[in-house]
Amino acid sequence: MATKIRLQRHGKKGKPFYYIVVADARAPRDGRFIERLGSYNPNTNPATIDINFEKTLDWVNNGAQPTDTCRAILSYKGVLYKKHLEGGIKKGALTEEQAVEKFNAWLDQKDSKITGKKTGLVTAKADARKAALAAEAKKKEVKAASIIAKNTPPVEETPAEAEATEEAEAESAE
Repeated sequence: MATKIRLQRHGKKGKPFYYIVVADARAPRDGRFIERLGSYNPNTNPATIDINFEKTLDWVNNGAQPTDTCRAILSYKGVLYKKHLEGGIKKGALTEEQAVEKFNAWLDQKDSKITGKKTGLVTAKADARKAALAAEAKKKEVKAASIIAKNTPPVEETPAEAEATEEAEAESAE
């Protein structure tokens, strides 16, 4: 029996939520499945992926073929990299300790990348909020100044001030 690791859609319209399942290749998308391996929520940023690593690795090692999207998800979580390292152990290119060391280094790098993205998103959101507040405060000041200018009566110039203004304009023109 040909098995596939694929997504099973749930959630309402516009808000998808997926289960990662192992199913017979002939079964419909949201139909019968053999085993549920995890879930994938693309609505969050970054997307939330919960997966049973050991079960998924067993299924991949036993020949279950992931779909394109599931292949990307499994690669993101490191299942395919772990399978690759296990293949190197079987061929004798790596020892068990080297494979574990490489995989843990990869996991640490991946975790730092994810936390960097999360902190970047948080700081970007805070910066946008600060910029919006500054723009709002500036707009408020401009509006308050225009209201004050509108409500104050015009000051009449005395003849001496008018004469001094005309002389200043004449000197600047020369």
